[in-house]
Amino acid sequence: MKRSAINQIIREADTFIRSFGFELPPFAYLTPDALRAADHSEIKRRRMGWDITDYGAGDFAKMGLFLFTTRNGLNADLGQRSAMLYAEKIMISRQDQLSPMHRHNLKVEDIINRGGATLTLKLYKADAEGGIDHNAEVRVMVDGMPRHVEAGGLLRLSPGESVTLHPDTWHAFWGEGGDVLIGEVSTVNDDLTDNIFAKPIGRFATVEEDEPPLHLLVSDYDRLL
Repeated sequence: MKRSAINQIIREADTFIRSFGFELPPFAYLTPDALRAADHSEIKRRRMGWDITDYGAGDFAKMGLFLFTTRNGLNADLGQRSAMLYAEKIMISRQDQLSPMHRHNLKVEDIINRGGATLTLKLYKADAEGGIDHNAEVRVMVDGMPRHVEAGGLLRLSPGESVTLHPDTWHAFWGEGGDVLIGEVSTVNDDLTDNIFAKPIGRFATVEEDEPPLHLLVSDYDRLL
């Protein structure tokens, strides 16, 4: 992805998020130089901040996702009785923009339609080896109520609705009928190691530096901080 396109997506996403009355934390708006000058060690270590991906496919409008991680714990703390064992994200899935089929090994997550159009998820249950079971019914909780979906079936969430996804649930999602503001509340988030994709694709975009970054992405931290 070109940096100029990433910068424009950030501007548009910020406007969309604010239109629902959601405010990002102050560190979101630090310039790269200001972030370098600040005590950014925990932001970097917890990989909090802007995240824009085309999954390496080169067509963000068709397959991609906007994310901002507002808070995150650490894998090293999992299993402790008293620690920050949770994470929170705000995301935008554009109309018909696919976030491809994947699951997690550790993370349990609530995916929440925070506003906009319908959030549509395609669901499968994992088989004994962790692959996709094309026959088994999927059972999920939608706002505390059990919901049964056939293998490869669609679950549609209206604004305000949420679904709890466990590591044994394969899922893909997109905005149906318009763009969707999505919340995610989960156990510790690790996008470096805990995303298992059905097809061999990348989690992060390859960036072409055609202009300076407006704000750094989490995938920039190791290179630019």
